[in-house]
Amino acid sequence: MTVLPLLHMWPDQYCALAYTATGELGDTAIVGYVPIPGIPDVSLMDVAARHEPQRLYGSSGGPGFAEACWIICTGWSGRGVPKRGTVELTGAWTLHPDRTMSLGKSMYGYDRLHVGRLTLDDGELMRLAQNVLGGTCT
Repeated sequence: MTVLPLLHMWPDQYCALAYTATGELGDTAIVGYVPIPGIPDVSLMDVAARHEPQRLYGSSGGPGFAEACWIICTGWSGRGVPKRGTVELTGAWTLHPDRTMSLGKSMYGYDRLHVGRLTLDDGELMRLAQNVLGGTCT
């Protein structure tokens, strides 16, 4: 699992974004925000919508398709080109889904997305995930 800091509201509101995959062939993307005490919960679908992803992905995939693609791309890119503070963690996790989308076609190697609130079952790993903000971002 890749956990990275995500600037979700300009100029200074960050959250911790977790990205991994599941499914028999790894064809389902899992992207969630890691809850951090003192930082409000984040709707990643709303964050995606503010970036007007339909300009890139179009709107022919149905409601939420472009936002789902943007969310997957954000996690996928964060793993491929990690920025300062990004961590790779291995351990059991739980996703409390806000939304599940079948994409109708493969995007970034995925056919499906689960997005929501993600927690790591191990307390120490959860602390590491929460610390990607390094105490300097709120």
